[in-house]
Amino acid sequence: MTKLAGKSALVTGSGRGIGRELALKLASEGARVVINDLDADPAMEVVELIKSQGGEAVACVGSVTAPDFAERFVKTAVDNFKGIDIIVNNAGFTWDNVIQKMSDEQWYAIIDCHLTAPFRILRAAQPVISAAAKTEAAEGREVFRKVVNISSGAAGGNPGQSNYSAAKAGILGMTKTLAKEWGRMKVNVNAVAFGLIETRLTQALAGDQSKTVNIEGREIKVGVQQAMLDGAARAIPLGRAGAATEGANAVYLLCAPESNWISGQVIYVSGGVPASF
Repeated sequence: MTKLAGKSALVTGSGRGIGRELALKLASEGARVVINDLDADPAMEVVELIKSQGGEAVACVGSVTAPDFAERFVKTAVDNFKGIDIIVNNAGFTWDNVIQKMSDEQWYAIIDCHLTAPFRILRAAQPVISAAAKTEAAEGREVFRKVVNISSGAAGGNPGQSNYSAAKAGILGMTKTLAKEWGRMKVNVNAVAFGLIETRLTQALAGDQSKTVNIEGREIKVGVQQAMLDGAARAIPLGRAGAATEGANAVYLLCAPESNWISGQVIYVSGGVPASF
């Protein structure tokens, strides 16, 4: 019997990378998943893949930073799956610069994506979760729900990432606060902070050749020089970067029933690199 049968899960940024692997993992355990991506094609590809494997999924395409996104995301889950059981705030990107060269646009783009968007999503979901929790309590049933916020080792500070580091540190404060606010509703609120994970944002560059991705009309440089990746891998006790599937599996642990008595915690998924936050 699958562990998440009948549960509904919302995962931002689930058309690619860790989010995609997590959505597939949740679906394989019986969850019905709301897939989100900036672009329709990757979102629908994941939806169709889940359906082809016998699961249930729908897409909610668009930027998590859009003013109406949170309500639309929550409504998609309620309309299609009649409730909310799991929320994973995963969507994100980096836009780096040293502080004296960082524009307001760079600052707010990263803060809005990594901190404001999760805040809005969780705020929009609260009435739905509260109503369900009250009904279950009146019936004498104890039903646990899950929130997993994605942070990073950069929460401890990373040169050139004052925006990203601030956002990823902020999400830890939000996680610990909501664990206290939402405990009465039987919601486990935790965070996973990633070290080096292989995604399109950390792909190796060939020589000096830079790569970009288009994010809401902005051409954002991505990728890391091979020498830097090699050095980072040597510093990891397990000897290599993590795969996207391994990152997703770590998040899944906090979505499974076995985590029902874990809340307000941060798990650093780094291959053994000590946390600096």
